Amino acid sequence: MLDTRPAPPVSRGNRAAVRPTGRERSFSADELIVSKTDPRGIITYANDVFLRVSGYHQDDVLGQPHNMIRHPEMPRAVFKLLWDTLGAGEEVFAYINNLAVDGGHYWVLAHVTPSRTADCRVVGYHSNRRKPSPGAIARIQPLYTRLLAEERRHPNARAAVEASSRLLAALLVEQQQTYEEFVWSIINREER
Repeated sequence: MLDTRPAPPVSRGNRAAVRPTGRERSFSADELIVSKTDPRGIITYANDVFLRVSGYHQDDVLGQPHNMIRHPEMPRAVFKLLWDTLGAGEEVFAYINNLAVDGGHYWVLAHVTPSRTADCRVVGYHSNRRKPSPGAIARIQPLYTRLLAEERRHPNARAAVEASSRLLAALLVEQQQTYEEFVWSIINREER
């Protein structure tokens, strides 16, 4: 159920103070969360659905890194894969658990694409996110739990992301799938 209480005021310096509460926030299946960033991932646009579901005000998000909504229970390996894919000039689909300003969380199926000029220079990124089915979340969570467990075995972020990225790659080889094929297998089974 969507938590409709007004968001508490947030100052840009207090972003790190958001603690997960375990409460799930939601949005309807016919809504899209949309945001745009510059090439470094700094938010340049956020639609009304993004603002309502995340609980932030427009002034709180514009000019801020998109990872301000990163939930600590999201494996870093997924974001590395996302940025590596975008860096190669390709689009990416990923299941992401985001953190709202009040500590609530909300799952999305993200589709992120490079935004290009007429001469094909990347000037930023555009992301559309829709509500995933409960079955899709149930299928992705065991993978993410394994990746997080691997990350927690390492003393720093760099070692953690390297280890969980290796694990993700090994698990995908074992499944004989790319991450994109894995995501599409979930979409085809659960989202349609």
